[in-house]
Amino acid sequence: MKLPKTIQLLTSLSLMGLVSCNGTPISTNDREEITLPVNATSASSETPACKFVADGVGSPGQVKVRYEEVVTGLEVPWGIAFLPNDKMLVTERPGRLRLVENGELKRSPVANLNITASGEGGLLGIAAHPDFASNRFFYLYYTTDKNGSPVNRVERWQLSSDGLSASEDRIIIDDIPAALFHNGGRLRFGPDGMLYIGTGDAREPQISQDVESLAGKILRLTPDGEVPPDNPFPNNPVFITGIRNTQGFDWYNPSTLFVTDHGPSGELGRRGEDKVSVLQAGENMGWPAVENCEAESEFVRPSLVWREAVPPGGAAIYTGDSIPEWKGNLIIGTLGSRHLHRVVFDSDNPRQVQDHEVYFQGNSPDGFGRIRDVIMGQDGELYITTSNCDGRGNCPQGQDKIIRITQ
Repeated sequence: MKLPKTIQLLTSLSLMGLVSCNGTPISTNDREEITLPVNATSASSETPACKFVADGVGSPGQVKVRYEEVVTGLEVPWGIAFLPNDKMLVTERPGRLRLVENGELKRSPVANLNITASGEGGLLGIAAHPDFASNRFFYLYYTTDKNGSPVNRVERWQLSSDGLSASEDRIIIDDIPAALFHNGGRLRFGPDGMLYIGTGDAREPQISQDVESLAGKILRLTPDGEVPPDNPFPNNPVFITGIRNTQGFDWYNPSTLFVTDHGPSGELGRRGEDKVSVLQAGENMGWPAVENCEAESEFVRPSLVWREAVPPGGAAIYTGDSIPEWKGNLIIGTLGSRHLHRVVFDSDNPRQVQDHEVYFQGNSPDGFGRIRDVIMGQDGELYITTSNCDGRGNCPQGQDKIIRITQ
């Protein structure tokens, strides 16, 4: 496939010294939105009108919700894996794997990983095997040193019977490009029982379009690390391409993913452009070739784009009963704009945003600051982790937290 001119140009550019995503809080005042008409054919069968947030981040939330602090005393809790019997494993980016049982954070880590702890790297995503109750397997995404250079790696581990220790079982996938910024890191098991892995572009935008690179993608593997025979690219773990740095995705249905992505923070003179897109196997989000709500034939047009930097952390479809108004909505944590974002999609066209709104704004009395992970628990409640001790927020005395959102 002939690459767009923008990508051809990128191959000749040096991108060293780019800055990370803007962490400045963004006000929701004077918000301006533009729903842009379709002006090109998308790679998807249904092309949405893209909702472009030209000013601010969104309207104040209208559903009454509340929160409960579950755990405090964490340092950059990046991901949660829920286990039977009211237990959870939590990754801390500096390299510690922690156990929470009945709401109590155990003092001693379950494991300490040998990580490369710089920038956005470290111990990141975690996911429990679908049959964890019988095999006690879970998966970790982390940044480490290999032959003198950093790489991102996914490993399978096994938790001890008492839950207080764990041992490495096997490497699932290795040599995912790593950098100071844009390491991705989210792990999720899909409805098909496959492991999905979100990666970043490792500060090399052009490789997001290269299907032979693991960077800037969502990857799909079996629980044993094999390439499924029905992947869109033969004998290749790549499932979705054209991503800058995703940390959040979830399933609308078994074949359709909602995916959030960080927009540029200086590349090609561009900033902002954080987005939410709806994709299927083999589709392309368009980074770095398209801007904002642009649509080109080989790329999926985004459903929601912010002009100012948000950027999004974790994301989950709300499937619980505690907040019935949120049922089926996409709930996104944000880092720079420090809030929880609700996105409502059209019931007749899941690629079309009907409405979106802001909860727990960072500068409000109930604001949490930076929000990293968003995930549904086994109890049907929504959980989030804060990321205020990651060097870009204000680390409070009680450090970072796990919080439950309910009504």
